[in-house]
Amino acid sequence: MRGFGFLEHGDLDRLTFVDIPEPAAGPGEVRIRLRAAAFNRLDRFTLTGIPGVPIERPHVLGSDGAGEVDSFGPDVSDLHRGERVLLNPGLWDGSCEACLRGEESLCRNYRIVGEHTQGTATSFVVVPRRNVHPIPDTLSFEAAAAVPLVFQTAWRALSTVGATRAGDQLAIVGAGGGVPTAAIQVAKLLGARVVVAARTRAKEARVRALGADDFLTFDEANPLDAVLWKASGKKGFDVIFDSVGAPTVPRSVRALARGGRVVVIGATAGPVAEIDLRTLFWRQASLRGSTMANANEFDTVLAHLVAGRLRAVIDSVRPWEEGAAAFARFDAPDLFGKIVLTVRE
Repeated sequence: MRGFGFLEHGDLDRLTFVDIPEPAAGPGEVRIRLRAAAFNRLDRFTLTGIPGVPIERPHVLGSDGAGEVDSFGPDVSDLHRGERVLLNPGLWDGSCEACLRGEESLCRNYRIVGEHTQGTATSFVVVPRRNVHPIPDTLSFEAAAAVPLVFQTAWRALSTVGATRAGDQLAIVGAGGGVPTAAIQVAKLLGARVVVAARTRAKEARVRALGADDFLTFDEANPLDAVLWKASGKKGFDVIFDSVGAPTVPRSVRALARGGRVVVIGATAGPVAEIDLRTLFWRQASLRGSTMANANEFDTVLAHLVAGRLRAVIDSVRPWEEGAAAFARFDAPDLFGKIVLTVRE
């Protein structure tokens, strides 16, 4: 079976089409015939290589996918062939203490499709039945594929970990990636006043169209913490959502209100940051990490999507054969939303 991915870790020049065994559904599993797959920033890190994470090679990229049920194990009886579905890319064992209390993303054996397993930029993928979710005919495969990873990440980070409440002052650092575009919508749905901070105004109109209440820019002369502090009326923000990492997290901490929370879901610009702990304890603030979501949170996000309260933000859609060109969009300054591939027959 052909897939889009890599044979060896490295940069974009390592991207290629690879051959992997065609998977078959076992007990409790479903095989999905993929019609659309979507990339995330995680795929960029997987290509480069993640320290401490063994990645099978040849490797197919892509965590998100949507398509049709192709086959299933003998103990799966509530799906039918041809049913339109999307997959939850988070994988858990279902038996550890975290799973038993409904916190699947804290599972001791948690994995992500496309990182720890073969990905979705191919013809078929096999996942447990609990990871398969029917979608309505009103939702295109491309839109369905653009939703799972970024929206569940934003929902858990803001609702559960960030404890966002109606009326909170909430800042999102970064404007164009898949998770920030999801986070804007989630924050508004939770009732927060949302401010987006970015380095240029190029994406301001699209950010405001998603519901952002204000848009700020920062640079070396006007650093992030100073801009946010001023915008908050010198009171600080209740929640700051930061996926940039090392260059911004220390400044996000300095822009917190008393009792405020910085929630970190990624480190696209570097993983190691130096924090002034005095700010945290004096303001009784906190720095929190968040990854993916539990099963209940995923169901909540999907219900909001089907009801039209959340919507997929798609940067571009390309055919599977143009995977390398699609992947190169990660480095484009005008990237806004998810990169989606349509998967061939």
